[in-house]
Amino acid sequence: MRLKELAQHLGLSQTTVSRALNGYPEVNEATRHRVSEAAARLGYRPNASALRLATGRAGAVGMVLRGSEEFGPHTSEFLGGLGGRMADAEIDLLVTTVASQHDEMAAYRRLAASQKVDAVVLHSPTLRDERAELLLDLGIPFVLHGRTEIGRPVPWLDIDNEGALERATNHLLDLGHRRIALLNGLKGQTFVEHRERGYRQALAARGIGFDKTLMGNSIFTDEVAFRLAQSMLELRPRPTAFLAGSMMTALGVFRAIRQAGLQLGQDVSMIAHDDVFPYLNADNMYPTMSTTRSSMRQAGTRIAELIGQILAGKPAEQIHELWPVELVLRESSGPAPAR
Repeated sequence: MRLKELAQHLGLSQTTVSRALNGYPEVNEATRHRVSEAAARLGYRPNASALRLATGRAGAVGMVLRGSEEFGPHTSEFLGGLGGRMADAEIDLLVTTVASQHDEMAAYRRLAASQKVDAVVLHSPTLRDERAELLLDLGIPFVLHGRTEIGRPVPWLDIDNEGALERATNHLLDLGHRRIALLNGLKGQTFVEHRERGYRQALAARGIGFDKTLMGNSIFTDEVAFRLAQSMLELRPRPTAFLAGSMMTALGVFRAIRQAGLQLGQDVSMIAHDDVFPYLNADNMYPTMSTTRSSMRQAGTRIAELIGQILAGKPAEQIHELWPVELVLRESSGPAPAR
């Protein structure tokens, strides 16, 4: 079926049908739904080349990753949600890899000059992210996975990292823990700073001072977490609980706890941030893992939808979504051991 035939079937102009299928804001929601339903039912698929000529769009969204350190389970889950939703809309995902921040900035300039993408997904932001400022200056539409403060309207989706860590820390404090270690991400990233703030606020509210020997900042890998946790467990007094920044971090902490001859959930407690990995289920671990739960795949899916809204003309200042984070208590978090 061609566009002309679909328009005749609906009794609408080809222009209206085309605009409805491409999310233009001047087409009302009822008409857009009617056109989309008919297109799906009748098997209409737009000609990609004709669509690009008609709309002036490239039919692709870009994402820039920095080398091997960003190729991991978190990224694969996010891309699974992002790419899957964009595939439904017949939009391609163009992924570029670079070695440094300088190369990343150059990659965005190339994307702007080549006009290969209609929008960009910007991830892992810093508190004042130069990449967001550059994309605004270049006029490339984007949605930020996270938040930044640059004094200009930026569309974003984020989770409540501060609230999540404050709740998790408070839960451990309620269980009698006072030596609580935090294995966080790399300093400077917004989510890392927000998590540390939530952790510090919970400690301060109970009159407990911050101990820098119980803070670790690193990439989220099993091996790095194992070494950090191992060194912390050698402290005297040692930590009686850990807050792990990811499930990969939690695996390393768990290994260090076992090597020290301690038992998780009894001698040492742990709460991990869980990105809902299908192949690493907190319910299937032994003991089961307490988590602050948030899905990277769902975030990727939603950001693809927000990209569509931006391209349809929705103002950046109207796209701000802060998702709550659920605290799921299981066997890994128990009362502090008696001294």
